Amino acid sequence: MAAWISMDEACRLLDVKPQTVYAYASRGKLEAMPDPADVRRSLYRADDIARLTRRKQTGRNREALAADTLFGAEPSIPTALSAFFHGRPHYRGRDAVDLSASASLEEAARLLWDADQAMVFASPAPLPSTVPPRAARPGRVAAFSGLAGLAAVGHSTRGRLPRVLLTECQSLVGRLADAFGAAPGEQPVHLRFARGWKRPDTVAEQLRRALVLLADHELTSSAFAARITASTGASLPACLLAGLTALSGPLHGDASGRVQALFGEVERLGAEAVVTHHLANGLDLAGFGHPIYPDGDPRAAALLATFEPPEAIARFMEKVAELTGLRPNIDVALAALVAHCRLPADAAFGLYATARSVGLLAHSLEQLGVGQVIRPRGRYVGPQPDARQDRQGPG
Repeated sequence: MAAWISMDEACRLLDVKPQTVYAYASRGKLEAMPDPADVRRSLYRADDIARLTRRKQTGRNREALAADTLFGAEPSIPTALSAFFHGRPHYRGRDAVDLSASASLEEAARLLWDADQAMVFASPAPLPSTVPPRAARPGRVAAFSGLAGLAAVGHSTRGRLPRVLLTECQSLVGRLADAFGAAPGEQPVHLRFARGWKRPDTVAEQLRRALVLLADHELTSSAFAARITASTGASLPACLLAGLTALSGPLHGDASGRVQALFGEVERLGAEAVVTHHLANGLDLAGFGHPIYPDGDPRAAALLATFEPPEAIARFMEKVAELTGLRPNIDVALAALVAHCRLPADAAFGLYATARSVGLLAHSLEQLGVGQVIRPRGRYVGPQPDARQDRQGPG
């Protein structure tokens, strides 16, 4: 069987209609890519089709369902925060890409947090004396160390009114922005970032759009980590720290760091050489393609439409599209924005972390209403104990 197959073949093997194949692809069960012979059509990974076929044939017992739930085949936690409709992300039913055309991160937070009043991510008050001082230089060390100090002395979320928790959420996002280099003040956070990084209002507008596009993305691994922490009654700083720790991985929120390394290779060797090397050695091209968006990441398209990437990066994206059919996702768009605006080296992660802190806190707040600790069960697959030793006890 070929590595990639057509819609007709996928429907035949799975014995389903095209709508079901589209649903599998949008939920990440089935990887898709544009057909190089006809960009209006998609091809589907044969290995994924084979796996889905086997699962249909063998049925799904309880253990298989639990494993699938944990590893992404089935969403398992009800949420009213965000979802994907017609290949586009939505926040509480509103198209996130359309929202990013005019909204600020503060307005996205008001929507995701279901708040009655306007949100302000101002520079917070000085830390209490019980919290260790954060690192002097802006960046992720300052952000993580500051949150860790707050988590160590933070109050449990239990028994506290929603308006009090919302006030703390605003303070946490404002503090995180400060840690990544935003200028002090009460302006919207995209303006504070532009001032802190000494960039003009035109750049601030691009930052605004990026922040809104990154605010949430359904039940990601970082959102799940934040929800697990919230389910225990831990403090909001602890919930946010747990989520950001998961976000910091190179396969999640720090993926733009891998893209920036790829851009560095492009500057040294040229676009064609880099693409040829990766394809010849079977290496993934970081930041291209997305399992949820087989027809292209609409967040990336919206952000890239606001500026012209540097020439070498633009040629690279065109070459990747020509040879693979894969389109840039939000990680490429974010790294290209950093290069275009000459932002600090860690600005991509700073923007991602600050924006997604809104979503992580939204998931934490939503989880509080469940009132039950998230406690998955382990399925032991290790060596069995020696029955004779168990009977005899320690020697």
